[in-house]
Amino acid sequence: MPPESPGRLILIVTGSTLRAEELDRPLAYYLKQQVERLVALRAAVDDEPTHVLVVADFRWMSDEPLQEIPTLSVGGPGVNALAHRWFEEMPFSLAVDEQYYIQMDPELVEPHASIWGMDNSTTQIAVAIFVDRFLPRFLDRAADSSISPDDDDEEADD
Repeated sequence: MPPESPGRLILIVTGSTLRAEELDRPLAYYLKQQVERLVALRAAVDDEPTHVLVVADFRWMSDEPLQEIPTLSVGGPGVNALAHRWFEEMPFSLAVDEQYYIQMDPELVEPHASIWGMDNSTTQIAVAIFVDRFLPRFLDRAADSSISPDDDDEEADD
């Protein structure tokens, strides 16, 4: 019997500051639930499991293999080092009244997105809008490019 497929991996990155831990990490877990909900709805079409993990910004930035995995960053450049890094690199797909933002390549060449607001309440709005307007397309692209959790192990065997 062939081994069960390890599936795909999607990362949600939050800041490491106390403010980010208190306010953005719960939003990241809400986003994780929404990703898992949508993935479950698609399970009949796509039977490869998808794993969603919430990780800290410095973990993502210091572990190069993680940077190839489809990633959602939650929280602004002031509290999330990844959002700070992507601020100048990634185009804005949505910017509303200088209050909340969604940054991602419209073509999703790399399935990465940064979701943030000027404070926690506007970051919550940005996350809700991302889930409603952008998440399905992000998941489509992530499914095409996602690295499975065990890919690094396979490369080590080569």
